Amino acid sequence: MGVVRFAYYHDDMDGTKTDSPCPRFGNIGPVMALGIAVIALGLVGSACGDNQLPTMTKAELMDPAACETCHPQQFKAWSGSMHAYAAEDPVFLAMNQRGQRETGGALGDFCVKCHAPIAVAEGLTTDGLNLASLSPSVKGVTCYFCHSAVAVQGTHNNPLKLTTDGSLFGPFNDPVAGTPHRSSYSPLFDPTRPESAAACGSCHDIVNQHGTAIERTYSEWQETVFSDLKLGLTCGRCHMTQSQGPASTKSANKIRSLGSHALPGVDVALTPFPQADAQRQQVESLLNDTLVGTLCLTDSLKIEVSLENINAGHSVASGASADRRLWVEVIATLQGRVIYQSGVVPEGQSVETIDDPDLWLIRDCFFDEARRPVHMFWEAASFTSNQIPGMVKPTVLDPSSFTKSHVAYRYPQATALPEKPDRITMKVFMRPIGDDVLRDLVASGDLTDEIRARVPQFSLAQASLEWTPQKGKAPTDTQTRARLPELSCVSTSTQYFVLPPAVSHARCNP
Repeated sequence: MGVVRFAYYHDDMDGTKTDSPCPRFGNIGPVMALGIAVIALGLVGSACGDNQLPTMTKAELMDPAACETCHPQQFKAWSGSMHAYAAEDPVFLAMNQRGQRETGGALGDFCVKCHAPIAVAEGLTTDGLNLASLSPSVKGVTCYFCHSAVAVQGTHNNPLKLTTDGSLFGPFNDPVAGTPHRSSYSPLFDPTRPESAAACGSCHDIVNQHGTAIERTYSEWQETVFSDLKLGLTCGRCHMTQSQGPASTKSANKIRSLGSHALPGVDVALTPFPQADAQRQQVESLLNDTLVGTLCLTDSLKIEVSLENINAGHSVASGASADRRLWVEVIATLQGRVIYQSGVVPEGQSVETIDDPDLWLIRDCFFDEARRPVHMFWEAASFTSNQIPGMVKPTVLDPSSFTKSHVAYRYPQATALPEKPDRITMKVFMRPIGDDVLRDLVASGDLTDEIRARVPQFSLAQASLEWTPQKGKAPTDTQTRARLPELSCVSTSTQYFVLPPAVSHARCNP
């Protein structure tokens, strides 16, 4: 009976088969070889129990559907996320189409390298105009794109370097052996490490061709107390709800702390998409706890409103801040009769078009090189912002640092209330994309009015308040009470500060 050398095969990253001897078994007889081969077939490609030899091809690794078998929980959450929707989003498609047309193609891969980074990396698109013809496996922000990131080589516009050896990275320093791909720990995926914020932030800080920082979420986070290394409050801590369970069906008995891959933010799917209702509820829940408010009436018949950013690890509204619309509605009544209102948007109108001299609207304003207001990011040569900062790192050398996450606004701006109200209500609303931006895209023929009408409007619950004489109380801190004894306030905040007046971006003026 001759001697048989046992070997098994695995797929290299280029899809070829490699004859790889298993060093654990060496040269063995045919009967034993047959027995081991049978066992090996049941190990799903892990004959050596060696976690360093992948059995999945590159094409399989790139396909999120291939991940579902072992990671059904993560796949389900991701499949209903804006990461999965990134290349399907009709507003993105409309903006990219218009941008390519208006720049004569100079926009290039600016949009698509974040919305379909694998398609760009594989040379399947250069401008995103052919996304409809591409496989779903290379569209959106996929499992493979994030989990094959080996280094962050910049601060903005997707500078992630991807590995080419079939490794996939995660937050666990004890990956289970025998998986069908290489598994390694990386601080880029550990939500307790600042490197993970850098990995997220490098795609969520965007600088356009004019050098204008049109999105600054990561930079904003770096300025807050959330970035304190001792606290470990990274992007994943807020946007990836933690639960306990196995990370894989291959390790069902190994319980870990898992972060949800739903990753809610502000935007939602506008076309039929998996788990769309759940996605909207998650966004609403996140926004509800972002801001708290204070609503006051003064003896001089002024309404003072303040907002405090308590939970966002960045400014509000963040991300595509020039597209966001955050505003305050204030209504004062006397015996049921409206005596003053601001921020009330009639049915069929948008907040940007109402005739309201006192409107408090929060957004970025873009300007072109001639300092004219513009909507589209490729035109932005400069910007102004009136965002509400996240909680900054307080310092005794800068007394204002304690109040930077608070902003205040007084109504009416020019006069006083005509009468003393017996009831004042305050609500804060947010739209992910301004109706004026959407109508502009409809007018250019790049978006349908049906899609425009689907963009939701959220009401931020923690910032909604009702004042009455019975509910109103004087500020609790001695300094404020001594300076402004006429204030009668209701609040969801824990403290009240004397604040400089906020700036409104109801109109974008250079």
